Amino acid sequence: MTEPTLTSSGSAAAEPRGRFGRWRDQAVALGWLVVVWCLLWGEISWANVVGGLLVGGAVLLFFPLPPVTFGGRLRPWALLVFVGKFVVELVVASIHVARIAMQPGYRPRGAIIAVQLRVPTDLNIALTAEAVTLVPGTLVLEVDRAAATLYLHVLDTHGPADLELARERTLAVEQRIVRAVGSAAELRLVESDPAEKGTTQ
Repeated sequence: MTEPTLTSSGSAAAEPRGRFGRWRDQAVALGWLVVVWCLLWGEISWANVVGGLLVGGAVLLFFPLPPVTFGGRLRPWALLVFVGKFVVELVVASIHVARIAMQPGYRPRGAIIAVQLRVPTDLNIALTAEAVTLVPGTLVLEVDRAAATLYLHVLDTHGPADLELARERTLAVEQRIVRAVGSAAELRLVESDPAEKGTTQ
């Protein structure tokens, strides 16, 4: 049995979407919107969860996104690893940016780099861009959907080694996301070129 081919929209070309598939996609999108809402508030509480559900529901209702099919499967352990490493990177990057802000007269050098992702689905591009942007010091300036490329502004760079590290760190985020929620075909794409070495600071 052959696996369906990945398309740029994240859908499986060999399997038509039914009503259950559409509802599942909406539920996954709503779940991620709630997570982003809580991260923006900096606290996970019942009020923020309920607020995220209301805001996310309104966004999906009044500003419907292009159909994005979730063709993967949830892996709880890999999801915990992603969340744990994301929190660590968030704390480390926040300390680094705070240290820069507290140094009198120090002007950090920034740079813009292009990072081509290995899984060209809309869902993977969106999740990777969100996760990278939420970490202080890195900002997604533009997304080339056709080429699956993120253009990032990286703070406090001192040479080519820092740019390569930022690129590897972005690919490592993509790898952890695919490990958590990707399909078997997507997983093979990222495992063929491991990028975990880019997680070091």
